[in-house]
Amino acid sequence: MSEGDSMIAGLCAALEERLVPAAAGWLEGALRATAADPDAVHDVFPAVARHCGRGPLDAAPADDPDGVSADWSVADAARVLLLTVLPADRPPLADRLTRLYREGGTAERLAVLRGLSVLDDLDATLGDSATGLLHEALRSHDPRLVRAALGPYAVRHLDAPAYRQAILKCVHMGLPAPPAPHRTDDELARMLADHVHERVAAGRVVPDEIWPVLARFPDAVAASGLGRAADHPDEARRTAARRALDRLARTRATTL
Repeated sequence: MSEGDSMIAGLCAALEERLVPAAAGWLEGALRATAADPDAVHDVFPAVARHCGRGPLDAAPADDPDGVSADWSVADAARVLLLTVLPADRPPLADRLTRLYREGGTAERLAVLRGLSVLDDLDATLGDSATGLLHEALRSHDPRLVRAALGPYAVRHLDAPAYRQAILKCVHMGLPAPPAPHRTDDELARMLADHVHERVAAGRVVPDEIWPVLARFPDAVAASGLGRAADHPDEARRTAARRALDRLARTRATTL
């Protein structure tokens, strides 16, 4: 079973636990209608929450080590299932997803973003054709959209500069977004180290997920000036820098 098939099975199992018979019947009808006529999705997609509810899904839809789906709603799961019955062409899937995203409100946009990794697993032709949606979401100031955009699909398909900027935006917004180890390079580490230096200078807290990254890239930390800040004339800044360096040393000792 592919990851996409496993995800769909998990979504169906979770929805079976959450949907009342009337809602389950409506969703079955919507799936049949969309499979028979893909244009029907533009009518049923916005109506999902009204028929299926907006409550939490409670459990992640499938094996989800990144925690991306832990905050899904029932409506998210139902909408993603609708996306999975769309054809890859007539029009190209990315074009239809773009229309659903742009015509929808925040809830519909979240579902499209959350469905990208599932669709990518199911349809080898999707590739990077939907990365434009990620860029749109990452330009927004809505933390829900930004976080949803930075899922497995983004890890696979965003180019290096865009991925780095996405991680940095999440850090600036205070969103949990530990970078994927295989997408973390010297340049991203340098950007994060500079960000840590700025936070220390401003007396702000450094997000926990940054420390394991910096522990792997000591040269980026050295170039950031954080070490020099440990001898800064201002006592508060000096204390903050030393505390940060101590945290980094402890992280390095436990993770490397």
